[in-house]
Amino acid sequence: MKTTKLLTLLLALFASIAITSCVEDDDYSVPNSLGSEENAGLEQILADINSGDLTEISIADLKALYQAYEDGQSGFDYDHFIQIPDNLVVKGYVTSSDATGNFYKEFYMQDAPENPTAALGVLLNQVDSYNQFNIGREVYIKLKDMYVGYNSNEVISVGGKTDDQEVGQFTANQIPTKIFRSEVTETIVPLQLSLSQISESNVGMFVTATDVQFPENLEGSTYGDPSEDFDTQRTLQACEGFGYSNFIVETSSFSNFYNTPLPTTNGGTISGVVLKSYGGDNLVMLLNDISDVEFNNSRCTPLDINDFNVVFEETFDSQGSWEVTNTVGTRDWYNTGFGGENYMRATAFSSGNIDTMVSWLISPSIDFDAQNSEQLLLEIADAYSNGQPLKAYYSNDYTTGTNPDDATWIEIGADEINALGVNTGFYDNNYEATGLIDLSMVTGNAVLAFVYDSNNGTISTTIDLSDVKILAE
Repeated sequence: MKTTKLLTLLLALFASIAITSCVEDDDYSVPNSLGSEENAGLEQILADINSGDLTEISIADLKALYQAYEDGQSGFDYDHFIQIPDNLVVKGYVTSSDATGNFYKEFYMQDAPENPTAALGVLLNQVDSYNQFNIGREVYIKLKDMYVGYNSNEVISVGGKTDDQEVGQFTANQIPTKIFRSEVTETIVPLQLSLSQISESNVGMFVTATDVQFPENLEGSTYGDPSEDFDTQRTLQACEGFGYSNFIVETSSFSNFYNTPLPTTNGGTISGVVLKSYGGDNLVMLLNDISDVEFNNSRCTPLDINDFNVVFEETFDSQGSWEVTNTVGTRDWYNTGFGGENYMRATAFSSGNIDTMVSWLISPSIDFDAQNSEQLLLEIADAYSNGQPLKAYYSNDYTTGTNPDDATWIEIGADEINALGVNTGFYDNNYEATGLIDLSMVTGNAVLAFVYDSNNGTISTTIDLSDVKILAE
């Protein structure tokens, strides 16, 4: 059993009192009111919070507590959990349902019904938990002597015991003494995201992906693959720019829609809970029910670059007339090449350290009134990634040779840049194109700037910018 090295977690393990209660496994309707024992337990939680005997911790702070423990470890650690000795309680709103069998002995909850900022997994030895912990239900979990850490999918979760090197389930005896629902059931308003916007920060949240479709080569396929014993992964795609962005829809072999044909004729929206595949390698979406798949639109087709005119292009055979200037530190963008590809490179890594740097790569002046509906397309490679240091801007009042901090800059392309794939390993000369970045709002003469910001010496990712292209219809 593991205890943390954090000051708040130095207390010794106390034995918990198991109070046995009947779990509502056989009740197939969502209850309208709570039983007297459950009401009394929740009322005591609220009274203890008001008196200061119990401290409510947010989901984000609970995850940060665990992350601080992880960061404090030296070397590789097989144990992926900590025990909470303090009188803490965490509140959330349920985002998942095991009613269709696609979730099993777990549910997920986020910190708000709308616009959530953090989410958490809850492991419990209970089937048909949707009868008790239905979607939108407000839930309080008492954390004293319980565990927080990774489950088998590398999702931070809470549980009542340990299971080898992972957090284990709340037992049937622990559930009625540790997990309390209120009478409140909120409507969960899904986060509206494109496939490329879904990130690890959304794990456990209920999201809606818009303008998506299943590939045509899956025609005739079902959500589940009969050749798979457990989970089936199906590709979901969206037209973004000149190609597709992809995501994975994962379906359990125990789901009641396992043999349902995939809708491949149309496209539309799909809503589900963002999780990770077994082992935590990939982000995936799990459906609560196939009624959350609303494909009533025509299929999309990626843009054809031949339909656009290239009105500006820079391939960085040399630095040319682009200006490099720093506002923080001395490390900066420089022109180099590898494998026949030329590019501008920036990195804050230096001899095992991360230097503090903010370096600007600024274009020559461009006339944005000479054409309409401009779109920016970048080709970027990265290596040794530990964060995204690249930002893009435009300015109408920057003067060459002056301090960029004295000009007005408007950020562009944040979503498209942050959606790029991440390479945490060696440099592989593998360039990825961003989605189209809208420049149609830019008027007059303006410059573009690509800024490498090491975020006060915390990011050292190597960024290679090989191509800058402005397209217009």
